Amino acid sequence: MFCGAPAANAAWRRSASAAVKAARCSSNGSSVPSPLLLERTNALGHQHALHEPPTNWTLARDEGGVAWLTIDRVDATTNTLSAAVLAEFNGQLDALDHASPKGLVIRSGKASGFIAGADIDEFTEVTDEAGAIALVKRGWDTFERLARCPYPTLALIRGFCLGGGLELALACRYRVVVDEPGTRLGLPEVLLGIVPAWGGIKRLPKLVGAPAALDLMLTGKAIDARRAKKLGLADECVPLRMMDNTARGVLLAQPPPRTVAFPLSLSLQPFARGFIVAQAEKAVAKRARREHYPAPYAILDLWRKYDGDVLAAPASDPASIPALLRTPTAANLIRVFRLQERLKGIGKAGTWNAAHVHVVGAGTMGGDIAAWCALRGLTVTLQDQNAERLKPAMKRAVKLFADRLREPRRVRDASDRLIPDVAGDGVARADIIIEAIFENVEAKRSLFAALEQKARPEALLATNTSSIPLEEIAQALTDPSRLIGVHFFNPVTKMMLVEIVSGQATLPALAAQAAAFVRQLDKLPLPVESAPGFLVNRLLAPYLTTAMRCVDEGLTAETVDEAALAFGMPVGPLELADTVGLDICVAVGRMLGSTEATPKKLTELVDAGNLGRKTGQGFYRWIDGKAQKAAPGSAPPGLADRLVSPFVAEAKAALAEGIVADADLVDAGAIFGTGFAPFRGGPLHYAVSAASAVGTARAANASGVGSIGTSPTA
Repeated sequence: MFCGAPAANAAWRRSASAAVKAARCSSNGSSVPSPLLLERTNALGHQHALHEPPTNWTLARDEGGVAWLTIDRVDATTNTLSAAVLAEFNGQLDALDHASPKGLVIRSGKASGFIAGADIDEFTEVTDEAGAIALVKRGWDTFERLARCPYPTLALIRGFCLGGGLELALACRYRVVVDEPGTRLGLPEVLLGIVPAWGGIKRLPKLVGAPAALDLMLTGKAIDARRAKKLGLADECVPLRMMDNTARGVLLAQPPPRTVAFPLSLSLQPFARGFIVAQAEKAVAKRARREHYPAPYAILDLWRKYDGDVLAAPASDPASIPALLRTPTAANLIRVFRLQERLKGIGKAGTWNAAHVHVVGAGTMGGDIAAWCALRGLTVTLQDQNAERLKPAMKRAVKLFADRLREPRRVRDASDRLIPDVAGDGVARADIIIEAIFENVEAKRSLFAALEQKARPEALLATNTSSIPLEEIAQALTDPSRLIGVHFFNPVTKMMLVEIVSGQATLPALAAQAAAFVRQLDKLPLPVESAPGFLVNRLLAPYLTTAMRCVDEGLTAETVDEAALAFGMPVGPLELADTVGLDICVAVGRMLGSTEATPKKLTELVDAGNLGRKTGQGFYRWIDGKAQKAAPGSAPPGLADRLVSPFVAEAKAALAEGIVADADLVDAGAIFGTGFAPFRGGPLHYAVSAASAVGTARAANASGVGSIGTSPTA
């Protein structure tokens, strides 16, 4: 059975090469005539009378007999696969069954991308086991039908192709991707606490091999067009101008479908699956505990035991869809997804775009902010009064560009966009000026007084202060309404959240412009009111302080951090404090005006110059950027609750004081700014859930049943 794979792949390469050459040699070198201008659906054959006229799909045929099926979901900016959309798709397949086309191309009519996946709203509407099975079966059966089509099928992918959208593409015989930065393919279901339930677990390993397939499914990451081609996920990767002709050429040539190469085919055999799953579980366990995030473990179990057939798993199996939806994790991670979409929407409300950013301060934060702006395509001038500070900042930037962009030309272009500017000449040309110097209010006042005189009247004056209220900085400005807070978090390259801080005098239009700028950077804007510590640092302060007092009482740092990890935090509070910098922790505590004494151990460490990761010693010893930990001791009962309770109490206080507009934004700030256990849905959501969990558990235990979305043992 293995001997045919190399020959089939060789045949594929010959046939595909001929198809691409034919596309290049077409009359105009671009694309075939638009199918929408050709014969409509009725030319393909009659539809079943029972089907309603389609509204989300358009079916047409070109002069060569190839059918073109375009998805363009009505009343939506993004294509998703709702029950109605899938029903219409089946109706179109009915029409094609009667037409016997030479091939079928499935493509998107939206500029935003191909298909983003299933309709998330329908997941949240599931209330019982039967509903969960019906939802899965709807997509599973549709894509099984697509995979069995007697004519060749091809997914033409431009832009994002995610979740159910990629599972649709996997059910096609061929896939052609457009080589553009926006083309991204992935199966992110694990990030929502669920699994690729419409055939992805079954089909992806057979196409690219088990190691690559499991990596994509277990991390939820998306890959670009070139990477998809290299893995074998895409059959062709072509420029935009060639996409239609390439798709048509491949269908008419009908090369043998891709098969996984012989060495990788061994990873699909039963004798190898146990070993591969065991290794994958070890890797997953380093990132996520099974009791917190069951979905990645379910993916492994479904592949190993059922070859990816999610419908074969009985409801009693923890890997089954009903079992996954019965836990609160999926509901809470879907909630987190919606919180993220809400923050993205805040940035979309503004139409303002920056072209030139000037950053003052080339330290870790300033240098990394400048590098990220250049990475995202903006022209950046980076100023520092100490020219020597610019060198390490530029060096880090080049590494970032090389890691993210890879292609030498794109790396060079990004490097050219980042301009060292000791004299600060860029101030007069910039659309936004970001101050990122050390946390000293007098120094910031002096700087902004000078910047206001040089900057264009319409330029945004932004501070990256982490804790100083804007009113204290704005005193130096002739027009205090110009000052806005744009607070990034460290490390800039990994932290998605940016607090948009408005002072008492800040113009609302300015906050909208700042939020639009943050979305330009592909980050999440969170509007907050000016107050000591804003939102995120205010939430962290009592949490970190409580952890440090536990050390003062005799517990080891490892024991305290392990209790937080067991609760679901991504990193322990003391390791986090070391990472932030213990001197910064002291400074933020002072800025927040705490009347409590500084924890004894913290004072001792700072007085000794042991500031955490940056000095190699803090609550932990640090070697090569990693905390050196001993085994944790036995935690006293209630330690996790003791750590989390101040966090929740501060979240409630911040909401009551109007630091943010509502509870959801508090939870969003906590999750994306501090890493508060995402599977718990945020501190305020967790507080409500915890208050009702005991009653829910008692009711479930009394009746012997649980419901979808609740845990019978919570």
